[in-house]
Amino acid sequence: MDTTSLHTVEAQIRAQVAAYCESANLPGFVAGVYHDGDQIVVAHGTANVTTGAPMRDDTGFLFGSVTKVLTTTLVLRQADRGLLDLDTPVVTYLPDFALTAPGAADRILVRHLISHTNGIDADLFFPDAKGRDALKTYVNGLASSCGALFEPGEQLSYSNGGVIVAGRVLEAVTGLSFPDLLERDLYAPVGMKDSGTSAERAILRGTAVGHFTDPETMAAKPTGMFMLPDTWGPAGGTPIGTVADLLAFGRTHLAGGVSPSGARVLSAESTALMRQVSYDMATPNVPPIGLGWVLYPFGDTTVLAMSGASPGGVSLLCVVPEHDLVFTAYGNTPGAILLHDQLLRWLLSEHLGIRIPRLVTEMEQDVDLAPYVGTYRSNQLRVDVTIVDGQLEERTTYEPADESQERIFTAFAGGTTSAPPKRYVPVRPGLFAPAGYPVEMFDVYLRLLLVSYHDIRDGRARFRNAGGRLTRRA
Repeated sequence: MDTTSLHTVEAQIRAQVAAYCESANLPGFVAGVYHDGDQIVVAHGTANVTTGAPMRDDTGFLFGSVTKVLTTTLVLRQADRGLLDLDTPVVTYLPDFALTAPGAADRILVRHLISHTNGIDADLFFPDAKGRDALKTYVNGLASSCGALFEPGEQLSYSNGGVIVAGRVLEAVTGLSFPDLLERDLYAPVGMKDSGTSAERAILRGTAVGHFTDPETMAAKPTGMFMLPDTWGPAGGTPIGTVADLLAFGRTHLAGGVSPSGARVLSAESTALMRQVSYDMATPNVPPIGLGWVLYPFGDTTVLAMSGASPGGVSLLCVVPEHDLVFTAYGNTPGAILLHDQLLRWLLSEHLGIRIPRLVTEMEQDVDLAPYVGTYRSNQLRVDVTIVDGQLEERTTYEPADESQERIFTAFAGGTTSAPPKRYVPVRPGLFAPAGYPVEMFDVYLRLLLVSYHDIRDGRARFRNAGGRLTRRA
């Protein structure tokens, strides 16, 4: 097989996508690859099963949390201009920024917001507001609704709240709303001509909607909520665009901050800073993080990545600087993340010839499970960990703060407020794998399925980390 040709890549992606969509009941999928000056886009299936609209090369979709890298790029762009400083306390720019824990917000720096080391306990905080003051409403709500998981810089926990606060900082220092700033300082200079932030704009062109599996018919059913509230814009609630747009953004980061059109979007220094390790938890399930980017190590190769969940859909953006490659994709059911993993694995190993080290080689049998048993909490989330049949069993329950939070979360999650119990087996002390999964499954993106426990004190773990998110022992 000629794995050096993007024509070969296109044929392989088409074959894998068609097979997966048929076997996994995934309505539609779109993916793109840029490599060494060439670019391909592959679209398959249906963008909306209700209308039957096809998924096309230029079909729009919600970026989800891929937006976090866009927001971080905007923060660094304003730092380049001297409008803000990464090592300045957030309260300097937002005097009303506060958390329920007295004084906790005062110690958070701008850098902590975009490195996910801020400790803001707001991962499921969904205030429902629209328009110009949406982010102001979000930040004001933190003072009465959300506390701190840890001291700034003490730990790493994927932070929706931190990035949303960063979006509000951007509004304060530029005088523009976040959507307007995104249009002016990123979409326009990068050349993201089909990107926007509103359903009203998206309806004017072909846009995919997410789907969930109907538990009775097992058929894919369109989501009842297209997008999250405007309050979640900077974290991924509202930006919408195409594969071509995300490829252009990824190419901008490949080129040291210069867009495909030649416009300087970000300084070379700031582009490099986003790739530098800001925090490393030294556990396989949580890759090191830079500013915005999650840094996946594969030997001497680092993949800059961010995935993005939206109601009933999931996106992925990967940039591989050592090989001048960008990969991006979107599928319109949550299960599409498995296809993302398959395609990324093939691109790395077969197309680029990168050896993918085995992340989990064997399981330890005699691990004391007692330090990990207990109840762990974060914003509106409870995880009860017990020992059953010599394995850890986790029961996760969403505990909504009010009717509005419950309505938004359940729509985002496809109608559920709790997950079935999950069993985990020890890889080693402090690291666990879901029972029954082959160990090779965790080598690439799906290492996020592993669960780790941290900061053992008096024989008990203080934190649990799943999917990059911390919960704290109650």
